Amino acid sequence: MNPPRDTPDSASAHPVLTAGETKRLEAELFGGDETREWPAMRRAGRAIGEAVLRDFCELGNFPVGARILVLAGKGHNGGDALIAARHILGKHPGARAGVCFVLGARALRPLAMRAWRELAQENPGRVDILRALPEDTDWDLCIDGIFGFQFRPPVDERVAALIAQVNALPVRFRAAVDLPSGGLFRADFTYATGAVKTPALDDKNCGRLRYLDLGFLQNRARDAHADSILTPAILSPLRALRSPHTDKRDFGHLFVVGGSREYPGAVLMSVLAALRSGAGLVTAFVPKSLAPAFAAQAPEAIWRGMAESPAGGLALNDFPALAERLAGEKGGTARASALLIGPGLSRDRETLVLAGEILRTVKDAPVVLDADALQPEIVREGVAPRILTPHAGELQRIAAAIPKGAVVVRKGPLTRIGREGEAAAYVSPFGGPALARGGSGDLLAGMIGGLLAQAPGEPLLAACRGAVWHGMAADCLARAQSQQAVRTTQLLDYLPEALRGGNA
Repeated sequence: MNPPRDTPDSASAHPVLTAGETKRLEAELFGGDETREWPAMRRAGRAIGEAVLRDFCELGNFPVGARILVLAGKGHNGGDALIAARHILGKHPGARAGVCFVLGARALRPLAMRAWRELAQENPGRVDILRALPEDTDWDLCIDGIFGFQFRPPVDERVAALIAQVNALPVRFRAAVDLPSGGLFRADFTYATGAVKTPALDDKNCGRLRYLDLGFLQNRARDAHADSILTPAILSPLRALRSPHTDKRDFGHLFVVGGSREYPGAVLMSVLAALRSGAGLVTAFVPKSLAPAFAAQAPEAIWRGMAESPAGGLALNDFPALAERLAGEKGGTARASALLIGPGLSRDRETLVLAGEILRTVKDAPVVLDADALQPEIVREGVAPRILTPHAGELQRIAAAIPKGAVVVRKGPLTRIGREGEAAAYVSPFGGPALARGGSGDLLAGMIGGLLAQAPGEPLLAACRGAVWHGMAADCLARAQSQQAVRTTQLLDYLPEALRGGNA
């Protein structure tokens, strides 16, 4: 059965599995046959190693003489960690690894032992077995592969003490395989291989979550009651060639309503992002004192200067002119295929009343509500389909007012997208601390608005695509420029790289 039109397909969203579901999946795929398990372990280990090197770029180049600490358990997670270390050593001949067999080398299961032997044999003189952790070593990388998803607490006191010791060591980059061991290891990144396990969505010790798709979940039906992890495949339609027999009207017309003297920059950032999302036309309704300067910075957009309230927001008395344009202007100018209301709007009471009037007027075009438009009295107004983009504080403010069926983009370290009234969400694991700066939400709102204008009947897909594309571009930005020394709007310059697979 094909999914509804406004739902990510099985390539774009993979189910998040419980421990029991993961165990059943592995039994189905491998049946306990080590000749089938070993190729999968090698793929997982290499994928972890490659992903670690990619993510390490946020710190700069991988050090020539890097020191790698491997915490190996007895099972598959230990084998994955050892293979990951082998992959990294193969790419960096000056690096060295120290391996700590946390549960003892004699406890290694056959495949983990095979991974260890290959690591040691291929890197003579570069791999040390650690009987104890040296306190005078600065580690560049630690890979945690002690326990897998089937581990059940409590953690042995000796192992817990070792993990606490590792947590206190000077380590530049901490990576966990599947889940942080015992829920105690403090990871910077957690690499979920084959499937994302449910604890990874809520464990703060996971750090940033990376899903490494090994092909285990291809074409597997989504459980409507369980969360799904979004993949870069959600952007596939945006990567396709456009028809040569098109013009700007074929790619939507987004109306953006926002801006104020108090917050002049937010609406400009949203418009810039909407333009970069591929929308054919973008018209921005802003206070008239802002329009000339904005037009100079983004001449591709149509800037409509509106009357200003005494507080510097959009005045209510100019609503008739706006309503006329919402209905379609004389001379054949197309009306909006989608609206974005809120960036830089301010909480001027007159302006918020105007936003409510707009929602009462709009019937068919879908609306994105962001920032100061996320007020209970606005969110519940009108009948137009809508996307809401709250952070945690805004969500708390509007939670009781969200209409059933509205698409809600719950922004956070893991952004969750879903329809109000449905238990399951689509989770975007992309992005990171590079987004923790003013204006990143304005860019996201503009991107979602621009995507929605191009496909007005697909608000859930527009929200999912916008969140993934935005996060992937942030990852590309951080790898190229660092997390620290960047500006929010630089993210826009990495949208092409993310779209072309620079983060896949």
